[in-house]
Amino acid sequence: MSERVPARERLLKAAAELFYRDGVGATGIDTITAHAGVAKMSLYNNFASKSDLVKAYLDARLEEWHVLYRERLATAATPREKLLAVFDSYVDHAELAYGWGFRGCGLLNAAAELPVGDAGRATVAFQKEEVEQLFKDYLRQMKPAAAIDETAEHLSFVLEGAMARAGLDGHDGRLKAARRIAISIVDQL
Repeated sequence: MSERVPARERLLKAAAELFYRDGVGATGIDTITAHAGVAKMSLYNNFASKSDLVKAYLDARLEEWHVLYRERLATAATPREKLLAVFDSYVDHAELAYGWGFRGCGLLNAAAELPVGDAGRATVAFQKEEVEQLFKDYLRQMKPAAAIDETAEHLSFVLEGAMARAGLDGHDGRLKAARRIAISIVDQL
C-alpha cells in the first residue's frame, strides 16, 4: 500500500501548477484545494494565508532552479562552463513547465502580480541578484581585469530578457539564443 501524500505537499504541487499556468491573482483558494483534493481547512492548517502559500510556491521554484543549476554545475569544469551552466539551467527549468503551458519565468510572472514590499517579491529579487553575482564570480575567475560588473549586468539582462521573450514564444529558443550571445560576449573579453 502506498503512503498518502501529505496535504501540504499536494497543496504546493497544485499551487505550483495553477499559479504558473493561470497566474497568482486568477487562482483562488477553492480552485487550489479542489485541484489538490483537500479540504479548505487543510490549506489553512498548512499556510497562514494565500500570501503564505504564494511565498512557499516561490521558495519551491527557487529551490527547483537551484537543484537544476547544481546539476549543470557538477559537469562544468571551467569558469566559462560554469557561467554557461546558469544559462543551461534556465533551459532545464523551462522544460519543467512545458506540461503546464510554458509562460516564461514563474518567479517573474508571480512577482509582477505581487505588491511592492511583498515577501514573495524579495524571493524573486534574491534569485535575480544571485544569478548576476554568479556571473560576476565566474567572469572574475576568467578575466580579472575586465569590466566585470557591467558585463555581468549585461549577461543578466540578456538572460532575463530571453526568458521573458521565451515566455511569449512558448518555447526555449530565445534562451538558447541568449546562451550563444553569452558565448560571444565572454569570448570577446
